[in-house]
Amino acid sequence: MTKDQWGALQGQLRETVGANNFTNWIEPLQFEGVTDGVAHFNVPTSFLGNYVQRNFGDLLLYAMTNAGADVRRIEFDVPANKASMPAVSRAANTPDRTGQTQTKATQSMTSRADLADLLPSAPLDKRFTFDTFVVGKPNELAHAAARRVGEGGEVTFNPLFLYGGVGLGKTHLMHAIAWELKSRSPHLNVLYLSAEQFMYRFVQALRDRKMMDFKQIFRSVDVLMVDDVQFIAGKDSTQEEFFHTFNALVDQNKQIIISADRAPGEIKDMENRIQSRLQSGLVVDLHPTDYELRLGILHSKLATHRLQYPELELDEKVLEFLAHRISTNVRVLEGALTRLFAFASLVGRPITMELTQDCLADVLRASERKITIEEIQRQVAEHYNIRMSELIGPKRLRVFARPRQVAMYLCKQLTSRSLPEIGRRFGGRDHTTVMHGVRRIEELKVQDGQIAEDLEMLRRTLEA
Repeated sequence: MTKDQWGALQGQLRETVGANNFTNWIEPLQFEGVTDGVAHFNVPTSFLGNYVQRNFGDLLLYAMTNAGADVRRIEFDVPANKASMPAVSRAANTPDRTGQTQTKATQSMTSRADLADLLPSAPLDKRFTFDTFVVGKPNELAHAAARRVGEGGEVTFNPLFLYGGVGLGKTHLMHAIAWELKSRSPHLNVLYLSAEQFMYRFVQALRDRKMMDFKQIFRSVDVLMVDDVQFIAGKDSTQEEFFHTFNALVDQNKQIIISADRAPGEIKDMENRIQSRLQSGLVVDLHPTDYELRLGILHSKLATHRLQYPELELDEKVLEFLAHRISTNVRVLEGALTRLFAFASLVGRPITMELTQDCLADVLRASERKITIEEIQRQVAEHYNIRMSELIGPKRLRVFARPRQVAMYLCKQLTSRSLPEIGRRFGGRDHTTVMHGVRRIEELKVQDGQIAEDLEMLRRTLEA
């Protein structure tokens, strides 16, 4: 049989074994020729030769003889050492914990240097530790679960699946787990990477015909961490390999931690069997941050900025303002504070409310798109059970005046509109009237628990 005839035979084999099996096991074979009834193939690793011999050997022998070749036996050679790999008897094989059969030669086949070349590199951010993670009600369960996994002991849930919107702390917790595991158990093989990196390495291994090295790496780790798993949705071959890797690790009681931007059942184009597997452990939602958590995050970052800019003065109300206004993304919130300190240092001015609104005008405009003056007015009128006309009208009765001041206060806190513009939206009132109303509510929220509760309830409703 010639190499051309082998090339023609490959099309038939693809139809027989299926595209995935062909790509993973048959395509990497390099046909070298037939000598004395023995068909010789070069293979990238001994493991691949053993696997093909056991699972496809009879099929290859039948296909080649059926095509007219005088072949009675098949041998696989590893080019690096030209070591012949004759058929291995099943008695000499030892099943591993993934259910695949390996020999001692298989277990030591690939050098550490070769594995290192394929090992994905995903550096961990030194800032993302448990010590720097600010805990609040929206993320306390996720934090507790991540802590438990990071301790490295036996856990009752596998995998741990963390999900939530952008900037809520998923990646921070993933990095924190990895740092904690490395600190407590340096001997553990902890592999952290994004789903995109997993997919890239998978495609690279297919291209370079190193699928067995790829499988070895990902199935020999102690802890596998995959960030943003939604990116493999719709990628059939990658999902297939991820599914088998997942099963192999779970069967070996190896810990898996996954993150995504939504719950497993809500990831479009993700195979049902993978969704089911992802939901078999602990699924934890990182809820959108509340005001207290955002304020806590700002205070935690403030210490670092004050070390860097000790000369700058800061109006404490600025932190409250930012915690109110930037409510959807913690990264944007932290970035706004960093930008504010840098700007104040460059212009040599203290950080005041006026400087904050000038420096962060674009950020504040973007964050206010959800909340308008009209929406605030509607919510306040509904909360206090009064008409819109009474809220913005001229009547000064306390039953109308106090809700009006609350609405003005919220407009000042939750939008970037100027005092004169807010006044115009409240029946053409002067900006000094708005200023007086805002100050009065600031006083009352300290003195009157009901006012403070009303403000918090309204804010949460508006930011939801």
